[in-house]
Amino acid sequence: MAVFEYKGVTTAGKNAKGVIDAPSASEARSRLRKEGTFVTEIMESSGDSSSVPGNISFSKGRVSQLDLTIMTRQLSTLVGAGIPLVEALTALCEQVEKLKLKRALSDVREKVNEGSSLADALKSHPKIFSNLFVNMVRAGEASGALDVVLNRLADFSENQSKIKGKVTTAMAYPAIMLFIGFVAMVIIFTFVIPKLVTLYQGLGQSLPIPTQILIGISKFFTNYWYIPLSLGFLLFFSLRAYLKTENGKWRYHRFLLNMPIFGPMFRMVAIARFANTLSTLLASGVPILLAMEIVKNILDNVILSRVIDNVRKNVSEGDSIAEPLKRSGEFPPLVTHMIAIGEKTGEVESMLSKVAEAYNNQVDNRVSTMTSLLEPIMIVVMAVVIGFIVFSVMLPIFQMEPPIK
Repeated sequence: MAVFEYKGVTTAGKNAKGVIDAPSASEARSRLRKEGTFVTEIMESSGDSSSVPGNISFSKGRVSQLDLTIMTRQLSTLVGAGIPLVEALTALCEQVEKLKLKRALSDVREKVNEGSSLADALKSHPKIFSNLFVNMVRAGEASGALDVVLNRLADFSENQSKIKGKVTTAMAYPAIMLFIGFVAMVIIFTFVIPKLVTLYQGLGQSLPIPTQILIGISKFFTNYWYIPLSLGFLLFFSLRAYLKTENGKWRYHRFLLNMPIFGPMFRMVAIARFANTLSTLLASGVPILLAMEIVKNILDNVILSRVIDNVRKNVSEGDSIAEPLKRSGEFPPLVTHMIAIGEKTGEVESMLSKVAEAYNNQVDNRVSTMTSLLEPIMIVVMAVVIGFIVFSVMLPIFQMEPPIK
């Protein structure tokens, strides 16, 4: 069966659009007509969300981490229940609501039905199914424990979503406060202060230095607002271009790891992701060298990725995992020590899982601490800025000479 996207009108006269599984376009039209929808446009969706020539895709959609996790969990349940893979994929196609994922699953089902392995079928959709996802599925198929691997993959996706959510939570509060403060300053300096200038001009006396500074800032942003705006755009695009270079990426990622307050948290998140991913891959039967290659590509940090690449090369030459990690100086002694013990006892996966759990807990504690500290710090900073503005505005009024009787 194929997946068709359609537009139509219901018996109630309302516009309708969606997707439907059917052997052919005529069968899809017939089924929709029975459901009370008269089709005006219909097209078959390809698995890679590209449109059929001459037509325009109605909806591309975006497959989120949550969508993929739910789909993986459902597929694990169906396969674990003994349902043939093609039938399980058919059930998923009917269950999934996200259009892009439905199209991809339909294409995967057709490829599997034609004799392709599930991993090879998934590999044709790299924008949805990552290299990690494909290789874990391949290992599950080779070991005959596909349901177990899929369940482990769903757990891994959930854990990664939680880590990302923790970092987002930590960064959201200061970002929101800075944005609100910026908007408030723009309003004050653009609309409020100019009106006060007119009032002060009628006082007939020299203004205090704080007030003169405030008025000067206001005049600059009112009359020459295009200068900071242009400089801001220039700085943004220049920095963006620089960060695309090798040297720019290296310096930026080094700054992230070493920056005050947030640096240790970024490192903890990266270490937790490294340990959790490598543990999941090794436990699923993925070869160590391939597992290290996958881990290198998901760390999102050039410095740590190069460390992992160096570790992979050393392992291919017969070295251990822990020793080159220790020599790099980028991983804490606790991590390298636990991995070394795991290598000696043959329980690397277990030790990596414990490392991931420990650092996930540290990220939790760090986020809680940062949130509790950032709130009063941001309030104090905002209070100082607003206090200076109020003081500068009120000072000329306090210094006014009383009228002579």
